[in-house]
Amino acid sequence: MNPAARLSEVSQVFGDFTAVDRLDLDIEAGKLTTLLGPSGCGKTTTLRMLAGYTRPTSGRIEIGGRDATALPPEKRNLGMVFQSYALFPHLSVGENVGYGLKLRKVAGPERRRRVAEALDMVGLGHLGDRKPKALSGGQQQRVALARAIAIQPEILLLDEPLSNLDARLRLQMRSEIRRIQQQTGLTVVLVTHDQEEALEMSDVMVLMRSGKIMQKDTPQEVFERPTDRFVAEFMGYENFFATREHASATVRPENLRLLGHEAALDDGAHGFPAVVTQVAYRGVDLMVRATATDAAGDDVELVAAVRADSGTRLEPGARVTAGIRTADLVPLAG
Repeated sequence: MNPAARLSEVSQVFGDFTAVDRLDLDIEAGKLTTLLGPSGCGKTTTLRMLAGYTRPTSGRIEIGGRDATALPPEKRNLGMVFQSYALFPHLSVGENVGYGLKLRKVAGPERRRRVAEALDMVGLGHLGDRKPKALSGGQQQRVALARAIAIQPEILLLDEPLSNLDARLRLQMRSEIRRIQQQTGLTVVLVTHDQEEALEMSDVMVLMRSGKIMQKDTPQEVFERPTDRFVAEFMGYENFFATREHASATVRPENLRLLGHEAALDDGAHGFPAVVTQVAYRGVDLMVRATATDAAGDDVELVAAVRADSGTRLEPGARVTAGIRTADLVPLAG
């Protein structure tokens, strides 16, 4: 299947700053793709180039197999939801949702049908006559989403759409957006800096740094098999060390076992002596920090999550063995 969109050798340069650096990216049709990364990594610039709001300095953008590099936004048939929602305060909810259809000269009966369908999809079918100021932030977010869906876009673009919502509403809207995407089969590109959001919502995660793609894969693959230290740190890994083969590796805190300092390790397991420096109770588990010397002779700090009811007695100064099962060890490039 051809991709819904393709970016080939796309760069965006602002003066001396390269925001996006020769990026190659296929957006898979019918999937929710997340552009993820820290502030300044190029994810929003990439989305704006795809939307047509920013023209790339170089490279080519195709949408539906057609060259769209120089097309203005209104010629791309893309839906866009911004952080600010960008609703018209003087228009009703229904008029806001139908605005894009009116611009496209969709006839009145068909426009009303599609507005009603989009509002029902986001659970606001009963609020079509209200003004945006009468709605909560979460409801305004749903109106913006309905407006973008109503035009039946080739691709729906979401620019950190949940960042202005409180924690409870963010969780609710994650589920709603994912439900709508799966129900409609829409191709969606979501920009976020929140790895939990990306893990929960994505079919494909694209993790960016300094305008480049560091890893593109399924959420499970990125989480369980990060390719390098940057990706691992971004996904919450905290332990970095050299193995006995002097290769760089990492392990998640919940997979680092702290054993008695003379305990035997499983066959093939990695381990080295360590000294506990800090123990913090977190309810279901203990966060334990320890210092150790890895196989390359370098001093490293380790973090382990140990179940609070495990019966293991750990206190600062205790000598332990940090054990890592081979299956839990994640090798890193570089």
